[in-house]
Amino acid sequence: MKGYYISTNKNLLNMAKIHREVKASYWGSYRTPELTKKTIDSSICFGVFTNSDEQVGFGRVLTDKVVFAYIMDVLVFEPHKGKGLGKFLIKTMMEYPEIKNVLTIALKTKDAHILYESFGFKRVGDSELWMAIDRAKLD
Repeated sequence: MKGYYISTNKNLLNMAKIHREVKASYWGSYRTPELTKKTIDSSICFGVFTNSDEQVGFGRVLTDKVVFAYIMDVLVFEPHKGKGLGKFLIKTMMEYPEIKNVLTIALKTKDAHILYESFGFKRVGDSELWMAIDRAKLD
């Protein structure tokens, strides 16, 4: 996307900024800086940056790289929302080599169902939050 890039290099991540954004989210208010760091250490992370290297978004995936992947903490920071960066981030995550062939990819969202449906996610059962892409063959 013009003017932006995504990197999985954790050394580029602005931990303080990520923690502030996660803490302000509806799902992460309980997290301490130590918990945020631990989640980053345990995940494949995707930072969204301007071409001048300012971090403006973040997302992470926890996965075994074969059977299951869980997308979490997808954030676009103000004032960069509404520019298509969420789509850019999800597309990049879904095409990442260690994620693209995973059989089941899941996530939870309160307010971004339309975004995820555009990537093939479907609601799971009667859940208002859970969505998944399930390519597992159950014979």
